[in-house]
Amino acid sequence: MKHRFRLYRRNGGVYYIHDSQSGKQESLGTRDRREATALFSARLHAHRQPHLTLQLARTHLTATDPMVAKRTWQDVMSACTNIKSGKTRARYERATEEKVFDSIRPLRLIETQAEHLLRVLESGSVSTNSFLRRFHNFAVGMTWLPWPVLPKELWPPVRYGQKRAITREEHQIIVQKEKNDELRAFYEVTWHLGGAQTDMANLKAEDVDWTDRVISFFRKKTGSVQIVRFDSSLEAILRTLPKQGLLFPRLAPLDEKHRASLFQRVCRRAGVQGVSLHSYRYSWAERAKQCGYPERFAQEALGHNSKAVHRAYARKAKVKLPALETYEKRSREAEVIPMPPLEGRPDLAVNSRGSDGSDGERQNAVQAAGA
Repeated sequence: MKHRFRLYRRNGGVYYIHDSQSGKQESLGTRDRREATALFSARLHAHRQPHLTLQLARTHLTATDPMVAKRTWQDVMSACTNIKSGKTRARYERATEEKVFDSIRPLRLIETQAEHLLRVLESGSVSTNSFLRRFHNFAVGMTWLPWPVLPKELWPPVRYGQKRAITREEHQIIVQKEKNDELRAFYEVTWHLGGAQTDMANLKAEDVDWTDRVISFFRKKTGSVQIVRFDSSLEAILRTLPKQGLLFPRLAPLDEKHRASLFQRVCRRAGVQGVSLHSYRYSWAERAKQCGYPERFAQEALGHNSKAVHRAYARKAKVKLPALETYEKRSREAEVIPMPPLEGRPDLAVNSRGSDGSDGERQNAVQAAGA
């Protein structure tokens, strides 16, 4: 009987295994004959008795981790959720309760095959892809999985739905249709600052620096500081809000979903579709891109890790480029620095250089003024 595998040494150096069925050759990564023979024997046993090989693997792994043969995907989900906090933990709890995970929930990690995860991904949604990837990476990082079940390049890409910014016209219609004064001011402030809805709803009067005309606050999601300078348009709105404490005392205690539902209600009245409160953040970034606002300034205003900035400055915002001649003319005009007229002698306000390029006229004018 011809064996499927053959051990050989290439050029007196590293040992290799040759697969006669596939024709592939695989390096064993060793020059030692005893090590190569042991690895070759293990490959033969694994091919002849795959079930026994799995039992042997369990036995070896159990010696280092007694729970390796018992731990299931439900244990992974619970452990991954327990290290989260706040709203992030709530999102993980909702994700683990999805029925799409029922097929792998009682499955032992050591028995998991790539087909198990692929079936979950096929029947799930974008959220399923995102969270299953996190659970899988968590198990690999904790060494509960000795190796990745599904290689990184084989994971289906996460494709989120199309998101768009709120246009200026849509924002104006929304503000006109909103009858509640506090909500109307909230949408105006969010339009001018481009902040996340939770950060905007929790703004305080103490966050406003009237001297430097700056609003600064810490983002709840990342903890990073966000600093935005405001002009007269936003100043007029801020003057109408409370002078101390929360700027939006009725909106701040509400849940994100409640504020989102209030916004969707006014959008339906305004006939605006396909946007959310987070669209104001995209709108701010795209407006900044369109008017030539430097990207580093936008990052300072919205946060360096803001997806809205990367999205707008990468491809989303449509920019109308001016003619080259316009910029050349503006550059030439910027080089001309007019001389201020001398007090009481406007007739002596002449160019700094003569028509022939000399300074004669200016020197004569200065001498005449001195006389």
